[in-house]
Amino acid sequence: MDDIRDRADIERLVRAFYGRAMNDPMIGYLFTDIAQLDLEEHVPEITAFWETILLGAQTYTRGAFAPHASLHRKAPLRAAHFERWLMLWHTTVQELFDGPRAALAMVHADRVARAFHRRLQGLPSDDPAPQQSGPIQLTVIKSG
Repeated sequence: MDDIRDRADIERLVRAFYGRAMNDPMIGYLFTDIAQLDLEEHVPEITAFWETILLGAQTYTRGAFAPHASLHRKAPLRAAHFERWLMLWHTTVQELFDGPRAALAMVHADRVARAFHRRLQGLPSDDPAPQQSGPIQLTVIKSG
């Protein structure tokens, strides 16, 4: 198995991940029903995000947090959602690639998930369910 080498590899990873995530019984509704994600519109943007992180391409210039904050206001993103996202991401990366960039894709996803979850806990949402307070420990479940 090869490492992530170029934008085409990243797009392959992103498409495989979103194919899995959008059909997932736990988090799929966040993409399909709440965010109403247009995958064909989203793929180039999220590919640019990962291309910037993994290849240093500087093709992503937007902020990644704002769309997640907007989604959180509609349907609170809980620790379990982030844990599931990470599990699906790690599984997809490990099934497709092996090498330093693949490892970086998983490490960076862990970092982003923890940072986003922490920041979102202070934001209001339309959901009346109470927000969890205090530090949260996200557990990454490695497959394989």
